[in-house]
Amino acid sequence: MSEETAIAYAVEDGIATLRINRPERRNAIDDATRREMIAALEEAGADAAVRALVVTGTGSAFCAGGDVRGMQQRLSAPAEEVAFNGWRRQGRTHRAVALLHNFPKPTIAAVNGAAAGLGCDVALACDFVMAAESAHFTMSFVARGLIPDGGGMYFLPRRVGLARAKELVFSGRRVGAAEALAMGMIERVVPDAELPAAAAAWAKELSAGSPAALALAKSVLDRSLEMSFEDVLAEGAKAQAICYTTGEHRASVEAFLQKSKR
Repeated sequence: MSEETAIAYAVEDGIATLRINRPERRNAIDDATRREMIAALEEAGADAAVRALVVTGTGSAFCAGGDVRGMQQRLSAPAEEVAFNGWRRQGRTHRAVALLHNFPKPTIAAVNGAAAGLGCDVALACDFVMAAESAHFTMSFVARGLIPDGGGMYFLPRRVGLARAKELVFSGRRVGAAEALAMGMIERVVPDAELPAAAAAWAKELSAGSPAALALAKSVLDRSLEMSFEDVLAEGAKAQAICYTTGEHRASVEAFLQKSKR
């Protein structure tokens, strides 16, 4: 994908970077961005050379949310087409967010500047959120007469609790990086200039283990809040059985035994 596209995608040293690349629109997401994001996530997920994914934005914003120009076009359609057109657009949004949430490798949102509306949802869909000191977050949907539609109503309560999530969604207020860290909305804050390097370094740290073990552990953890204790153990047993068969597990055991003989 070239730098002129809505999504800039690159892989370096096992770390894929998906960069929303519409700085003239503060990286607002339109239909082309949805399509390209889906393609990049599918490519990264299938690429064995990719061990982790960093999502970020070009320029001064992470993502300002849905493109208001696109909203205007939607509303200008004949009344009998508005709902169905919106339903189809929702399907593409949900496909992109689901690919990100279910990505079989560690994911980090490296938030530079504003993560608003759908942009906030995209950040929260990642396993971890690292923010620049100047970054801020807002569930700004209410200002457009909308509700969070990119998974935010699922992800946010799991990070900050139900009451705090309601307060942020109902008010649509801006949350700075320091406050977001304090309430558990994000995991790390770094100086602005250090964000790209810090995110890449953290991605390497998180993805140093067995790819199979990481993918399987993530698949259980992401569902664990909806499962009983017994279900978690059962799903874990199935995942562990797969881990027993991997080359990484065999090599690790053999290396340990060889070391213990010395």
